[in-house]
Amino acid sequence: MVRKYLCRIWILLGILTFLTGCEDKIEPGTTLSGPSSSIKADVAVAAVSNQPFVYEALGTIAAQTASTLSGKIMGTVKAVNVREGDSVRQGDVLVVLDKRQVDAGLRQSEASLSGARKSASAAIAARNAAQAGADLAAATYKRYQKLYQEESATRQEFEEVEARHRQAQAALSQSDAMVAASQSRIAQARAAVFGADISQKDATILAPYDGIVTAKMITVGDLASPGTPLLTLEGTGGFQAELVLPEHYIQMVQIGQSLEVGIPAQPDSGLISGTIKTIFPMADRTSRSFTVKVILPENLLLRSGMFARVSIPVGEGGMLLIPESAQVVQGQLTGYFLVDGGGIARFRLMRTGRHFKDKIEIISGMKPGTRFLVSPPAGVKDGMTIEGAS
Repeated sequence: MVRKYLCRIWILLGILTFLTGCEDKIEPGTTLSGPSSSIKADVAVAAVSNQPFVYEALGTIAAQTASTLSGKIMGTVKAVNVREGDSVRQGDVLVVLDKRQVDAGLRQSEASLSGARKSASAAIAARNAAQAGADLAAATYKRYQKLYQEESATRQEFEEVEARHRQAQAALSQSDAMVAASQSRIAQARAAVFGADISQKDATILAPYDGIVTAKMITVGDLASPGTPLLTLEGTGGFQAELVLPEHYIQMVQIGQSLEVGIPAQPDSGLISGTIKTIFPMADRTSRSFTVKVILPENLLLRSGMFARVSIPVGEGGMLLIPESAQVVQGQLTGYFLVDGGGIARFRLMRTGRHFKDKIEIISGMKPGTRFLVSPPAGVKDGMTIEGAS
């Protein structure tokens, strides 16, 4: 009996001990407050500031000077002296075409010119003979005309002399026409020789300016015909951003205006300042947009075809901006440290928007007048006291 009594006493003591311990348990959603610590940090007050509204136009980087070199004659490609990426100087020989057919055409044109000159000489000689005959016929006509008036020559004799005079004048006119035709053939033959000479020079493709070969569309042995693209050449001297601007914003830009251009492929290079050089006067009928070209300074890192973002101011408005250094990233959460009335740092989530140099736009999570840490120190934690902020 005594043993059972003692067991019951120990059970009651255990229950009392358990109930006493449950009185100090932590309620859900709270933590036990520990000793607070303090830290020094700069505190600022959030305020609304006027900033320009910016439209971000999409563009493509292109060389300011670019050409597609094509052949002007038909011929087999005999030599290609460059490759993609090669730098060339003005006047360098890039492509050589087979010019045997052109040479044959030049010789034929020269032979035609020589024949035309000989024909002209013969026509001039015939004209001189016709002129002499016409002069003699004219003198005889005048003499018989006088004799006929004096009745010293018969009418038949006078009419025969008159007919020979007319025939001589006709022969002279015909010889003049032959000389003119021969001169025309000479001019035509000279033009043919000049064209053949140019065609002979067109068999050698030269670099029109200093630049870089960006594409090669032919190889040795290919048949090049007039208009066939051979090479693509980009001139040295800088690049430009070609962007498409909706008609709604076309009044916001003008020639000579400075714009900031960003290259997403080169985030470390920052924004590049460009100047509007060209605004197409006519909108595209499909997209209702205008093409705008922005000249960029020389930059060895730029390449044609790169993607670009061009910021175009389209108005002004108030927005809440804080220094980018105030932004705190914890895992996948973005926030900042709010400083309450008691000078205590509290971590709060926020949603950010656009970037303006070293500042960021706050969309939600912060209100004007909110105090926050400008550059939170590495050891700052939620609940710490900010010295001098109370």
